[in-house]
Amino acid sequence: MVLLMILSAGCNLNADSQVIPTFDRPIVQFIAPENNTRVVEGFDLTLDLYAQDSIGVARIELRLNGQTFRDLDYPNYQSGQQFRAQTNWIAQGIGFHSFSAIAYRVDGTQSDEVFISIEVVAP
Repeated sequence: MVLLMILSAGCNLNADSQVIPTFDRPIVQFIAPENNTRVVEGFDLTLDLYAQDSIGVARIELRLNGQTFRDLDYPNYQSGQQFRAQTNWIAQGIGFHSFSAIAYRVDGTQSDEVFISIEVVAP
């Protein structure tokens, strides 16, 4: 009985409570292209990314197949709570390619890495 009282006293959550997320790290997402997009080799593909953070996003690191492809910096070496950036890639190499993105604060705090896959097909 005492053990039951101790266990129930330690839980102050009820079944109706909602979890409200806190944004203690930046978040980033691909606006375009959609995951699993198929393009013809040589196509000029626009990558559109959006990052946000309550403290501020300084840059987005864009990777292609695990290697740094581009660093997209916030203008004028500043940071902002919202950051949208675009860059292009000329599709090359038949097969699947993985793009990933990580957003960073000025202090180096980073977001989770997000991924999309692009399939390049022969013309």
